[in-house]
Amino acid sequence: MSEQTKTILRALAGERVDPPPVWLMRQAGRYLPEYRATRAQAGDFLSLCYTPDLAAEVTLQPIRRYGFDAAILFADILLLPQALGADLWFVTGEGPRLSTITDAAGVAALKPTEAIHDTLSPVYETVRILRRELPAETTLIGFAGAPWTVATYMIAGRGTPDQGPAHALREGDPAAFDALMERLTAATVEYLSAQIEAGAEVVKLFDSWAGSLKGDAFARYATEPARAIIAALKARHPGIPVIAFPREAGAHYIGFARATGADCVALDNSVGADWAAQHVQTDGCVQGNLDPRHMVTGGDTLVAETQRIVRALAGGPHIFNLGHGITPDADPENVHRMLEAIRG
Repeated sequence: MSEQTKTILRALAGERVDPPPVWLMRQAGRYLPEYRATRAQAGDFLSLCYTPDLAAEVTLQPIRRYGFDAAILFADILLLPQALGADLWFVTGEGPRLSTITDAAGVAALKPTEAIHDTLSPVYETVRILRRELPAETTLIGFAGAPWTVATYMIAGRGTPDQGPAHALREGDPAAFDALMERLTAATVEYLSAQIEAGAEVVKLFDSWAGSLKGDAFARYATEPARAIIAALKARHPGIPVIAFPREAGAHYIGFARATGADCVALDNSVGADWAAQHVQTDGCVQGNLDPRHMVTGGDTLVAETQRIVRALAGGPHIFNLGHGITPDADPENVHRMLEAIRG
């Protein structure tokens, strides 16, 4: 199959595709029994991420079950800070923990950018396996966390409700914070570039905590790093499509594609699809944005909401997705119902 006939790539090139292509954030995950079995086989989460055969297997599972139009590499945004020298571990039931960076000395102690590939080479092998094993019609998406979001974890050592420690460092020691952002921006370019060289056809930048950046801080720490990363990737890999997800950006979604060079802006479910059609889709492809709760509750509301979003965004390029990741308590049958509502 030629690349131009893949529905995701057509939408990313600005084409209106009917029905819209669809994949789900976290589509490989704990809501699927086959994922839980493979996770148990791996022994722990990081071993799953760093064992290419198993990481490829969990990436392929939702493609076999649902026939999504894209597979997204199974990995974690915190593998990059680990590759830069941060200690990383996962606490069962609580999530990730990292050693913290609180000053310029901590930034200076990070490994050189070019050293990340020593740690991340298994991820690139996973990409190579997937390019061989995915169906011809399925697009392979690579990804990384955006610098601001990754920095929030590196500074706090864990996820936080308001990203307070990162904001405190940003305001209290801007030189140290800017140095960390520069290191992460450069490393993200290298990481995504290596994924593309291994076979990723699209890459996505997840800025999960962009919404806590207000006013000028959003432009400086969400928009500008995304612009720099996308420009560098497109200079190295002409034509590579990039999806950007500045979650909970609100009004900052408007013009984000123009400001960053992103080929598609992914939307969380705090904004309406009709609003997005009027204010965001005018610049190109949008992705989203069904509330993940509908994957839990299902029923007629799931079908109606899915069809409403498809109708609202039918006037331009659209990739159907959730407004955030599918949750562990989702019913796998609800994914089938969603797909039937989209594809008929």
